[in-house]
Amino acid sequence: MKSSGSRRGICLGDQIMQELAMMLLREVADPRLELVSLTSCRLNADMSIALVTFTVGGGEERRKEALEALNKANGFLRSGLGKRLKMRLLPELRFAHDDFLEDMVYAKPGRADS
Repeated sequence: MKSSGSRRGICLGDQIMQELAMMLLREVADPRLELVSLTSCRLNADMSIALVTFTVGGGEERRKEALEALNKANGFLRSGLGKRLKMRLLPELRFAHDDFLEDMVYAKPGRADS
């Protein structure tokens, strides 16, 4: 996905991430989404797709559960965004686990790629 480097795309991504985080905190009651932290939101060049990355503690099974819960809540989250942002066309939400922080924390010393 070629991301939008425009100022509008970056600001909209930040707004989307803030609103989603607030909805996850206050309105979504799925226990699989407890302790899920959103790390970024990048929009593609035409701003039709928003890739939202997240982290969650636990192993691979916990990550899969959180991803399933986010995908299940996609419609609810998107409609909530529509009410809050008052946009005519909302981007499609896609979720992915963010491995960057874990790679930084758990990287083995002396590796060339770390």
